[in-house]
Amino acid sequence: MERFFCFFLILFALVFTPVTTSASSSDEAMRELIRERVSCLRSENGVGVADRVISSVIVLPALYEKSDYRPLWTNSRSVSQLFMVLGSIQDEGLDPVDYHGPLLTQMKAKIESGDQNSPSFLADFDLLLSDSLIRLGYHLLVGKVNPEELDNNWNMGRTVGELDAILKISGAIADGKVAKLVQSLRPQVPVYHRLRAALAHYRTLKAQGGWDTVSGGSVLKSGMTDARVVQLRKRLEVSGDLQEANLESMLFDEDVHQAVEHFQRRHGLVADGIVGQGTLAALNVQIDEKISQLLVNLERARWILHDLPKQFVVVDIAGFSVKYLRNGNIIWETRAQVGHKYRKTPVFKSEIKFLVINPTWTVPLTIFIEDVLPKVKKDPNYLQKKDFRVITYGREYVDERTIDWSKYPEEKFPYLLRQEPGPQNALGRIKFMFPNSHDVYLHDTPSKALFDMEERAFSSGCVRVEHPYSFAELLLDDDKWTKERIMGVIESKETKQVSLHTPVPILLLYWTVNAGEDGTVVFKKDIYDRDAGVLAALQTPFAVSQCSIIANGRGNNSGFSDN
Repeated sequence: MERFFCFFLILFALVFTPVTTSASSSDEAMRELIRERVSCLRSENGVGVADRVISSVIVLPALYEKSDYRPLWTNSRSVSQLFMVLGSIQDEGLDPVDYHGPLLTQMKAKIESGDQNSPSFLADFDLLLSDSLIRLGYHLLVGKVNPEELDNNWNMGRTVGELDAILKISGAIADGKVAKLVQSLRPQVPVYHRLRAALAHYRTLKAQGGWDTVSGGSVLKSGMTDARVVQLRKRLEVSGDLQEANLESMLFDEDVHQAVEHFQRRHGLVADGIVGQGTLAALNVQIDEKISQLLVNLERARWILHDLPKQFVVVDIAGFSVKYLRNGNIIWETRAQVGHKYRKTPVFKSEIKFLVINPTWTVPLTIFIEDVLPKVKKDPNYLQKKDFRVITYGREYVDERTIDWSKYPEEKFPYLLRQEPGPQNALGRIKFMFPNSHDVYLHDTPSKALFDMEERAFSSGCVRVEHPYSFAELLLDDDKWTKERIMGVIESKETKQVSLHTPVPILLLYWTVNAGEDGTVVFKKDIYDRDAGVLAALQTPFAVSQCSIIANGRGNNSGFSDN
């Protein structure tokens, strides 16, 4: 009934608005039409304009209410700037169709042709311009794709900025500063701009024909002469790994060897300069897949690279690394081991609040059943060898020799299994704690040899840190807690909890592309197969998000935009 009533109001306005050549009468007619459409938008939660749905039920109505329903786009510079932005929006990895780009171009051409356009047509044009800018601002601030729909662990509050956003939009349109507004809404961090540059570069390579595949065959390595080396040279030259070399030579010389190593480092492969099956497969990934990977990671950047804290720890899950940043600079970095494919390290944020030196480890039930119990059944001395103790829930020790292990897991195990502090402890000698529902944290590990592997997805979800003692010293940032004192406590085997003076934010993130300051683009393996879901959602036509958006740290739907 409400939808029919809104349609009737608009139809009434179209039929009974007096036809006149007076500019003031035309303006008043536009104003009345805009009022009717905005009224319907408020009540209908979405209204059709020129065969498009305007769905901003908060910001757009508020903008027009502020102007007393007069047209907003009276400054020709603002119109020109918005069209300029829409003409280059693909540089962000976004689609102009989502922002009415083609339709607005057609409408603009009709207006510029000098045709006598009706107040209804002009009102629609004004409303669609506003909706275009609102949608675009929203997507630059929080992304087009809703990460919560892809990952139910997501807890990165989707911040859309200050509640004076309406004033910012209104002022930008009135003052001819739309381009400046859009620029300010992008993530203001170097890595985002480097990813944009990488996307432009790979699209240029595609326009130039991309690269040809390297034929299969035996392993290629230094000193060999093979017709396929010509293919290899040309492939590496296109991607920038081989420079200023004879592209027709069949000799696998030192230049080719170094180029292969460079390519391997950029793709998370063992940098041995040998073209085996793994390197050959990576070489033959087509350029469209690289472009898709860049699109996905630009979107991830829009999810989280706004308003970053001055100092924070970031776990790069797909990159198997941990970094500590202050004021945008990396002050510490180390290799890491993350969860394997069936016990993935989750993506979330928290704060590191304390660390535990010489931790004990209480084995989670799933790990007990799947990992530890089969070893106990196979070797009766396994628990003793690995410093495990069986305890009751009241923390009393139980002699493991009195337990009939064959009954489990068919029966519920009535005890806890705890590993004592020491060099064999699965958590190593120190762990870093931050509240979360996944029971995930950073910790040392006795499995240090695994850090030398290129792909390091070995854990049960927690993040193993290669150099934990220097990390602890940086986090504590206290003259009393030097590395020497930390090592002294470790040698004592005393379990000690140490709180940080100020909690340090930590972000566990999933990136499959890095872009360095020197322009080097590193493509990582999508170890958890997450890229495809993001890409599919990114390529889906615009739809209204059903999630709540956070503004100023308060959960509501009243931020920059509600699209």
